[in-house]
Formats: sequence, C-alpha cells, structure tokens
Amino acid sequence: MTSTHDAVIIGAGPNGLAAGITLAQAGRSVLILEAKDTIGGGCRTLDLTLPGYRHDPCSAIHPLAVVSPFFRTLPLAQYGLEMIEPPLALANPFDDGTAVVLAKSVDETAASLGPDADAYKRLLNPLIRDRDILIPELLGPLRIPPRHPIAMARFGLVGLRSAKGLVHSRFKGRNARALFAGMAAHSMLRMDQLTTAAFGLTLALFGHAVNWPIPRGGSQAIVDALAAHFRSLGGEIRTSTPVDSIEQYKNARAILFDTTPRQFLALAGDQVPGRYRRQLSHYRYGPGVFKIDWALSGPVPWTAPECRRAGTVHLGGSYEEIAASEADACAGRHSERPYVIVAQQSLFDPTRAPDDHHTLWAYCHVPSGSDKDMTGAIEGQIERFAPGFRDLVIARSVMGPSALQDYNPNYIGGDINGGLQDIRQLFTRPAVRLDPYSTPNKRLYLCSSSTPPGGGVHGMAGHHAAKSVMRRET
Repeated sequence: MTSTHDAVIIGAGPNGLAAGITLAQAGRSVLILEAKDTIGGGCRTLDLTLPGYRHDPCSAIHPLAVVSPFFRTLPLAQYGLEMIEPPLALANPFDDGTAVVLAKSVDETAASLGPDADAYKRLLNPLIRDRDILIPELLGPLRIPPRHPIAMARFGLVGLRSAKGLVHSRFKGRNARALFAGMAAHSMLRMDQLTTAAFGLTLALFGHAVNWPIPRGGSQAIVDALAAHFRSLGGEIRTSTPVDSIEQYKNARAILFDTTPRQFLALAGDQVPGRYRRQLSHYRYGPGVFKIDWALSGPVPWTAPECRRAGTVHLGGSYEEIAASEADACAGRHSERPYVIVAQQSLFDPTRAPDDHHTLWAYCHVPSGSDKDMTGAIEGQIERFAPGFRDLVIARSVMGPSALQDYNPNYIGGDINGGLQDIRQLFTRPAVRLDPYSTPNKRLYLCSSSTPPGGGVHGMAGHHAAKSVMRRET
C-alpha cells in the first residue's frame, strides 16, 4: 500500500511525535509509524514486576520536558499531563549518614555545600539569570554566531571544560565535588573529558529553574499527551507497524527517521551518497546501562533523611568514586562499586504502587553490549546507604544492554543517549552538516536523539527536524 501523506515519520518516541506535531501545525498530513504495540520509545510506563506497580522502563525524571521550548508551547495539560515536583530534585548521600542536595533554591543547595557555598552561587547565579536565553540555545543545533553570544560565551567558558577541571578549580570540599560529579556523569563520559562540565551545569540549571519533576502516572503520560494533541491536529499513528522498506512511502514529500544512524542506513543507505553513508557508518555509540526496577513493601530506608525527600538519588559517594566508575565503563570494565542513579517516583506519586507499597528505579553505566549481571553491585550500593533495603524487595525486573536494545532499537549496545556525546559528536551529530537533521537526499531526515541536542525527553530534535523539512520545501 502506498502512502499519500505529505510526511511519514518512523518511530513514535517523543522526537517523532514532536516532529509530527510541528508538521501538522503547518498544515501537512502526517503519518507516524511505530514498530511496537505502544508508542513512546524510551518514554513508556509498564507493569514490569507485579500488577499495580507502574514502572518506567527507561526515562523517569523529566526536567527537560518542562524546560523544552517546544513542549512549553503545547497544551499538554489539557490532555491530562501533570508534573509533580519533589521537595528536593536530588540527594547524594555519604557513608557518614549525611547528604548533599540539589534544591530548587540556590541558597538551600549552597547551604549543603559547606565551604563551597559561595563558590557555587558565583558559578550558578549568572547562568540562572540568563536561563531564558540559555535554555533555547542549549536545546538546539549549534548556531554560528549564537543568538545571544555574551550569554553563550559565559556558559562556554566553564561548560566546555572537563568536570574534573571544574571541580578542582572551583570547589574545595567533598560535598560540592560529589554533587557536581553525579550530575556530570549523566554524560556517560569520563570526568576528564571536555564538555562534561556542561552536562553538570545544565542539569544544575534545570534543577534551579524547574526542579527535576516526575509525571503523574508515569512517563507514558508525556507521550500520551503528545499523541492526543497530534491526533487533534489530524495526524495519524499506526502501531505494530515495523518498517522493513521505505519504498511504499515513495509518494511522501518527506520521511523522517526517529532512529539512530544504524537503522537509517539499513533502511535508506542506498538513497544517500557514499560520503554521507561513510560518515554515518563511523558514528560512535557510548557505554550502555544496566537497569533494575523493583516492587517494594515500603519506602527505601535511607540513612540520610535528605534522600527521603528527593525524587532522584545519586549513589557513588565521593567525586573520586564516581569518576572511577565512569572511567571503568568507558574503558570496557565493570565497576565493583558503580555510580548508580536512583529514582523513587512512588514517594511523590501514589498512582505508582498499591497503598503503603513502592516502586524503585535505578541503573548504572556498563560497557557497551555488556552481558554482566550488575544486580548485586547495584543493590549493594543501595544497601550501603540504606541498610535493610533488600528486605523490602518483593519483585524485580532486570534489563541489561541487550534487553534494552530489544526493547528500544535506538539503544544500541544499551546506549540510552542515541550515541556518544563527547566533543566530537556533541554538535556534529550524526554528521558534519550545517543542517544536521537533513541528509543529501531532500526527502530524508533524521529527527532522533542522534541529532542535536541529543538525549532526553524534550522533543527538540524532532521539532528542529520538522523545521528543516519546511525550510527545504519553501
């Protein structure tokens, strides 16, 4: 069957849906195709363990969904999306029973940093003052010159360096160094690599701007709201529709791929020039993750009380331990004491579990494609800071890199960022082009997290890709 739509989008993740909405708003007829039986990509909610326990298999905490310049223009609340702000965005506990925190208030955060309180304020306050112009720049393709060169230069002076360089030059104490390292480690890079400071600064900025919120009912609520709005604009979504060939969509004026370069090449490699194919074939993927979801009989018994008020908890203790864990994953090794990211949505969202019971979400970074079971290491890290945790476990769901890639084919080797986000691929993903969403074939576009601004539930890659389509059509 031949499609008669103006645009066909392969993949119904947040970026595919954002691209569909942008095109539909402009009057295009749009068809979105999803291979799985539910939409969402890395933004779904499922009963992974037991009935009544609602888990997010992938993304869970969503500051990017709130700060997204595109999502902010959409009436998602009309479709039931409600974001919950925990009292604290983040807590990082230590072995002595204390913790450092990221609160929405800069002053509250600084109060947990001891000797580095003033240094933290000097670092973050200028960025917070510039947030309304910085955030759109950070969540878009590289512009030369930038629209706001002074603000971007101020950010770049600290952000384009390594997290290691920043913490050792700016901070003296354990608390500030550990807090920043945990945020920078979301980059899935070594702490001595350039741009890792930018990841830490950006997550801190988002925490002070909007907290690190949780969608009521699960991450699925975000994509369900996007899909409802897309359909209200006349868009069509077909699930359980894997695409083995794009030949049947030859009448579409544009085909957008919410996929990584690997899937694009498999479907359309013969329709782009050899030089572009070679660039995509050299696209690099990063470390993977090992993910666990638990059904619990009660809340996690954290020793540090701050952890009981935080939506996210970073487990790794000191800067040195976090840095060593990330260096291991990048070098193909498995850390015995991995840096673990924990989300405890059910503390603030009672829809996630039966009365007096809870869910828990966590992962650590591992070498790409790893088949090592990290359950013991992850649970050991939680038990370290919450003695008695294991006694609460009723059931668990475990997904290593291979299972995650089966669940979402964009997670190559378990890489949840759609590709390595180092200095070489941060702005030039997936290939070196003035318009990174376009390809040499004027009908074919990439709109996934393998394009700027990279991973996260923000829809900006899809929105910018749709804008690219419309620029080429005029």
